[in-house]
Amino acid sequence: MGQNNHTSLHGFILLGFSDHPKLEMVLSGVVTLFYFVTWVGNTAIILASLLDSHLHTPMYFFLRNLSFLDLCFTTSIIPQMLVNLWGPDKTISYVGCVTQLYVYMWLGSTECLLLAVMSYDRFTAICKPLHYLVIMNPHLCLKMIITVWSISLAGSVLLCTLTLNLPQCGNNLLDHFLCELPAMVKIACIDTTTVEMSVFALGFVFVLTPLGLILISYGYIAKAVLRIKSKEGQQKAINTCGSHLTVVSIFYGTIIYLYLQPGNSASKDQGKFLTLFYTIITPSLNPLVYTLRNKDMKNALRKLVRLTRANYRMGEDISK
Repeated sequence: MGQNNHTSLHGFILLGFSDHPKLEMVLSGVVTLFYFVTWVGNTAIILASLLDSHLHTPMYFFLRNLSFLDLCFTTSIIPQMLVNLWGPDKTISYVGCVTQLYVYMWLGSTECLLLAVMSYDRFTAICKPLHYLVIMNPHLCLKMIITVWSISLAGSVLLCTLTLNLPQCGNNLLDHFLCELPAMVKIACIDTTTVEMSVFALGFVFVLTPLGLILISYGYIAKAVLRIKSKEGQQKAINTCGSHLTVVSIFYGTIIYLYLQPGNSASKDQGKFLTLFYTIITPSLNPLVYTLRNKDMKNALRKLVRLTRANYRMGEDISK
């Protein structure tokens, strides 16, 4: 790393919403609430799908991975954000900022690819139901997950390393509430065209390509659903795919609006709120979206609640 970056080694200052002190107080409460909901909801999905043998299928294997990913994603951001919101100290150490940058990019890219894998799983289940368990065998599912995490890691390492090697000339003020790649690029004191082009190219790979595959998959799914004669069968297919499509729409819609618009048309505060939405609010909505119209998951959650109550009562009896 160049000499011009030596002052940044002491850390960065995350400006966040510091120009709106009253808003910070409100946000701290809102963020804490959604973080709690995210942890409870996603942990419940992971435990319920593991404990219920009926949910040991490819669909719920990928859903468990999504829930685990959301827990990691929010945890890489929210604790540091709450520290900055609760007090006057807006600093983050250099190591903490670099770690957050790499992890944030890695997990965000992974979610983009994972949603595409989940759409392929739904395509296979509905368009090739007789061969579904043969095609989506445990070995293939595991290979797909490993591939998704590995490709995302490689992409994030490339982009983040390019960004961190940009000279900053002592500028350590990040106009954001997290160490995000565009905010890091903005404090560079040289022409950043090469890095911005790399970001756009990898944005195409990690955002538009998976989205294209998702849309193609749902095109085939729509045709298959229309051929189903039973209304009950159609409704079941719509419920299964509707949850995933809702999550895809929220996640990809926000990212495309925020990052892939020419000329950075989103305003400063608008960009922060959109980032807040897809990094904090969306992960808390995913459990609700996937359980609201899913009878199997609702039953599994009921079993989990009953099991928890039974263990609690057993513990009380032993203590007496």
